[in-house]
Amino acid sequence: MQRLAAIPRAREDAVHVALREVFANRDARDFIPISGGVSGALIYRFAVEERLYVLRIEPERIALADRQRGFECMLSASQVGAAPSVHYADAGTGIAIMNFVAGRPLSEHPDGPMGLANGLGALVARLQTATAFPSIGNYPDAIVKMLDDVRGSQLLVSDQWNRCAEGLSRIRAALPWDTSSLVPCHNDPNPRNILFDGERLWLVDWELAFQNDRLVDLAILTTDIAEGPELEDAVLTAALGSKLTPELRARLLLIRQLTRLFYGCVVLQSLAVELPSIQHDGKAHLTPEAFRLGVEEGLWKPGSPEIACAFAKMSLTAFSDASVSSMFDKALNLVRGGAS
Repeated sequence: MQRLAAIPRAREDAVHVALREVFANRDARDFIPISGGVSGALIYRFAVEERLYVLRIEPERIALADRQRGFECMLSASQVGAAPSVHYADAGTGIAIMNFVAGRPLSEHPDGPMGLANGLGALVARLQTATAFPSIGNYPDAIVKMLDDVRGSQLLVSDQWNRCAEGLSRIRAALPWDTSSLVPCHNDPNPRNILFDGERLWLVDWELAFQNDRLVDLAILTTDIAEGPELEDAVLTAALGSKLTPELRARLLLIRQLTRLFYGCVVLQSLAVELPSIQHDGKAHLTPEAFRLGVEEGLWKPGSPEIACAFAKMSLTAFSDASVSSMFDKALNLVRGGAS
């Protein structure tokens, strides 16, 4: 096997072991780096004979327990066809090998936005049939701890932190969270983690996966991809197989806000070391509309710490602004004391 640039020498032996176990003496060649997300994982596409595969090497800073959870979720999802087939996954070394899926833009779905929405709902339904994922317990309670961890961040001024804490407290008081009815969730089905191969959809990158409420993945999909009432209805109907009640819509709205806060805290935690050196405008408020415009205008380099910083600010702004809106109050009133 050729030596792979950028792989720490300390990981090379483990990579050789993984490749030998999967492919024996067949030659693995043509390793090409693939850009990843904010985790810092090294990802390569490579070929064996006429087939393409992906080699993923988790950074050593990722705790073993987190690698074990992510790999277990990925394997379970692959068994129901929600993730590409996995050939090797060793949490101890942080190395995984899976089938390569040649992704096409989601906008090229042959049935247009409505077909994509139906496909996304079906993908979530398929994932929720997987063997139960590891659990982190109560999602809102976990966000409380995360919000405490980022208190004092230069990207979260005290007034905004207070609004986030107050809004989160109101959701927890009103929103039932039955940990006995949780289902397998990806918890990060953003467009970069969804692959369309021309026929069907796949989920990749399982670092944030765990058992969660059935609406969490749907809340994210109807924030980032299937926006608007018609597409939202299509995703939810395809996933849940039933008509939507006002109470379910209210619960979805509140869980959508929880995912905003979760994202903001996750990214702030990941940037904790780099934050002092990241160039930003010093402001804590960044609306989703301003963030989208900045991305379209190339204000931040894709994959850079700066765009991650902006995304964290946007997520926290979205939650804090929503938490003082009339729609937030109405949703709380609808779900208070009852289940979806």
